[in-house]
Formats: sequence, structure tokens, C-alpha cells
Amino acid sequence: MSIKEKLNNLTEYPGVYQMLDKQDQVIYVGKAKNLKKRVANYFSKQHEDGKTRALVNNIDDFKIIVTATENQALLLESELIKQYMPRYNIFLKDSKSYPYISISNDKHPRVGFFRGKKLAKHQYFGPFPSAHVVRDSLSLLKKIFKVRQCTNATYRSRSRACLEYQIGLCSAPCVGHINDENYQQDVTMMSLFLAGKGKQTLDKISQKMQIASIDQDFELAARMRDQLIDLRKIQEQHASNSTADLDVISVLQQDGVNAIEVLFIRFGKQVGQEFILPKNSSYRKVEHVLSAFLPLYYLGKDTPKQLLISHKLKDKKLISTALNTHIIDTPNKDKKHYLNIANLTLRENLKQNLLTRFRKKSTLIHLQSILNLKSLPEYMECFDISHMMGEATTASCVVFEKGVPKVSKYRQFDIKNVTPGDDYAAMNQVIFRRYSKLLKEKKPLPDVVFIDGGLGQLNQAVMVMNSIGVDDIQLVGVAKGEKRKAGLETLITIENDKVNKINLPPHDPALMLINHIRDESHRFAIKNHRLKRGKNRTTSPLESIKGIGKLRRSALLNYFGGLQEIKSASIDEIQKVNGINLALATKIVESLK
Repeated sequence: MSIKEKLNNLTEYPGVYQMLDKQDQVIYVGKAKNLKKRVANYFSKQHEDGKTRALVNNIDDFKIIVTATENQALLLESELIKQYMPRYNIFLKDSKSYPYISISNDKHPRVGFFRGKKLAKHQYFGPFPSAHVVRDSLSLLKKIFKVRQCTNATYRSRSRACLEYQIGLCSAPCVGHINDENYQQDVTMMSLFLAGKGKQTLDKISQKMQIASIDQDFELAARMRDQLIDLRKIQEQHASNSTADLDVISVLQQDGVNAIEVLFIRFGKQVGQEFILPKNSSYRKVEHVLSAFLPLYYLGKDTPKQLLISHKLKDKKLISTALNTHIIDTPNKDKKHYLNIANLTLRENLKQNLLTRFRKKSTLIHLQSILNLKSLPEYMECFDISHMMGEATTASCVVFEKGVPKVSKYRQFDIKNVTPGDDYAAMNQVIFRRYSKLLKEKKPLPDVVFIDGGLGQLNQAVMVMNSIGVDDIQLVGVAKGEKRKAGLETLITIENDKVNKINLPPHDPALMLINHIRDESHRFAIKNHRLKRGKNRTTSPLESIKGIGKLRRSALLNYFGGLQEIKSASIDEIQKVNGINLALATKIVESLK
């Protein structure tokens, strides 16, 4: 059925639509109150937005999922975007879940830091915007309530009170320095305090202090008094600035780049912030970006009671219902200053981000000029060989895109069947393995390849590239300067069989970028060389021989006394070891050679 025919027969119910390309890949997911009107809108007019035009040009088919309500469509849209990561959708990478303070369900409950899947019988308080806020809170709690924070393994193994008890930060329930009833009362007080019921907590502690005083338990009464004083101090600090938990979200576009700033307000104080650059959002309207951001960021998490946003949204009511929170777009005087802070912070963060991008691009333009390249060197690779006097030779390939390292694309190579210490042969092998594979898999080739070494290593790379038919990559040797001092490197290129040497000032931005790339390849090569060398030195060559298990290996070493003696033994001598036949003895001799 053609798209036109499908549109004519489309339902007017709410739901979710998925746009597909010629490979049946989902390239866009959207929600609609009326599926027929919303989907038909893509094909019935010329769109001003360039990204929408590109999307429509790539649509080969579409699928729909009907829902009972628009609210259900919003939830489903969010899940499908996370599942398919469509090319034309605005989306965010999932981050860690928010941290909480948890109180366990043990005989003597433990209070501690928690992140992950919650357990039904435990109590959880939060979420908090960052781990350090949780840890600061825990430090305060143990000073006031003296509830244990040690792990259950430590708690069970105690035979006497630990240092926490000695310095007054724990009541030591593990060894019975506090009875179960009093400990449970401390836990209850702490729970009330964490739940925001400060007045109830103060009242209960005050009652306990009076009862202890009447019973002449002056030690307990004094402890209750100290708790009361500390809690009142905390309450006074927050009394002048108290407000419900609030997140402030500001969005801004500059030079086509959209950015979002989130401020976390807890107990009337800013306790954290996050700067976010949503993907696939260039030149989109800020309202569109904000509308897409809110469900993606908050669905599946504990949303604060209020969200203060910088722009008015058409679907504010829908998003508010889905997130079960109150969304404010016209703040009063008390909250407006939070939005001003978010706007100022966002403007500064985005300015810095754009300046960094500009510097990187200007450096690449400068590098293009120095190396006389036809296009901007946005994709660069660098190779380095690492070994210790020929032992455990490895090669590294690091990848930089638009002047930034792409660690996920780094590759390491174990160099085999070359003379130990022969860097030329090692470079020849790694260049051949890397680019013959890229050609075979029809993957894009880099604009520039840097070779950590002098003319000899560069000649090996040129020879390999010519042999496999690659002649459109600029190869550059990076020779170390006098006394291997950074900033004195010489760049070497070969053009029409003529060797060119380029020396740049130590602080030239292009040379600094090249040194960064070279140093990264050196670091990655050394890291992998050390891992391989360590493995070789802790692994017996006998372990790699098929048919030699732990028992036979022990029998061989016990019979001959060491590996060198086994290497010099004949087949007949090895056969004398219990459990070794002629075939296995032959295999051992051949393998150790």
C-alpha cells in the first residue's frame, strides 16, 4: 500500500507514529492527538525547517500504534525513542539513577547511600541531585542520631565497639551499648526528619528528653538535649528560605545550538546543577526542544513536586499529568530569581561550549593550511608501536573526530611474526591490517594518518598504502625533537617522492593538537603493552598447548625442574613423563620451539 493510500485509511485516534526509511529502520518517533491529521501534515506541505525536509525525504513508510489517550501516547513515545534512538529525534543518553538515603529493615537498621533498584521493605528518602549531597547528609545524620552506617558484614563481625562509637558517631548496637527500643526510637526520629517532618521530630525528642529527666536517666536526657539543639540549628538555617523541592529548567539557542540548564533546589537551597546538550536538536525551536526534553529526562524517575520552566509550552498540561508534577511557566517573585540564576548559568556554559567548538574548528582550519589538505581534517588517526627490547610488541590506533578523541573507536593490535624490536616491520603490519580491513568492510577512511616515528616508519606506511591502492590519505610522520623535548617535533610528509619537513613554533595550535593525538596514541600503546607483558610474565607457555592441563603441566615441571629444561628436552625424554604420549610430546616440542 502506498503512503497516500495509508493516509486515506488512517485512524483519527491518538497514538504514536514511527517513520521508516528504505532499510526499515526507525528514523523518527512522534505522538499525536489525531494520528490522521498529524501524519498527513508531513506529506501535505513544504516545510520551512531543513531537518523536517530531510526527514520527509528519507521516509519510505510509517507505522502507527493507537492508544486510548494522548497521555498514554506521550509515555509510549518516550519508551520508543529510548529503544530505537531514531536519527531525527531529540534524545538523551540514560544516566545513572538519582542517589537516595536508605534505611534497611534489619534488627538494628542501617542508614546509608543507595542507588539502583529499590527493595520493598526498606525506606528511601530522596532523590538527591548528586552523590556528594547524600554523603554530606549522612555525615550530619550520624552526628545527631548515631544510627549505624557500617555494612552488615562489618556489623555482624564486631566483638567490641569500633572507632565510630569511641568518637560519638554511633551508639554501637552491634555490641549492646544501646538497647533495641532506644535504638529503634533513634531510627524513627531520623526517618521523620528525612521525611521533612521537622516539627514532629523536635516534639518527640523533647518528650523523650523530659521523660528521661523524670526517670533520672540524665545521660539519655543529655543526649536528647544535644539532638534537639543540633536539629533546631538546622531548622533555623532553612526556615528563612523554605520551599518545596523544585527543579528549574532553562533552554537557550545560540548559533543554532540548543542547550539546557537544570538547577536542583532542595529545602530552598540550590544543591546541584546539570548542563545538557541534547542531540539532534540543532536549529529546532526552543519550545520544541524543551517539550521533548522533559519526558525524556524525568519519565521513570522520581520527579520533584514542582518544575519551573523558562518557556511556555502548548502541551504543558499533558506533560504535567504524565510526570505527576506541577509545571510553572510564570513564576512569582520568590521563584523568579531561581530562573534568573538558571538563565545566567546557561548563557555562560553555552558561551564556553561554543568558544571551545570555535577554537577546535579554527585549529583544524590552520592544520588544513599547514598540510595543504583539500578538505578540513575532521577524521584523523595516529599509530604508535610499543615494546620492551622486543618483548610483547603492541601497536595502538587512536581516532580523533573534529579535534576530539573518540575513545570508543580506539583499536589495539598484537604484533606477531616479526623480528623482536623491528619497529619498521611492526608498523608495516599494523597499517596493512587496519586499512585493508576498512577497505574490505567499506568503512570511511581518515583524512590524515599520523605515524609516531621518523622517515623509516613513514616510508613503511606509504609503501603499504600504495600496495592496497589507497592514495587519498595524507600520511604525516611525527619525529621527536632534540632530546625528545615536546614542542620541537618535526612533521614529515612525502609528496611525489620528495620528503618535506615542517617545523612549527612550540605553541602553534596545530602542533599542540598533533602532540595531543601523538601522546594519546603513545599512552594507549604503552597501556596495552604493559598488560600484554604482565600476562606473558605470569603465564607459562605450556598453558597455551592444547592437551596440557594443570596436572600434566605440574608433572612436566616436577620431572624436568623448570621450563628451560623442558625446552631443551627431546621428544623421547618428554614421553617418559606420566600421561604424555608420542603425539602430545611432539606437539610440546614443536610449540616450545
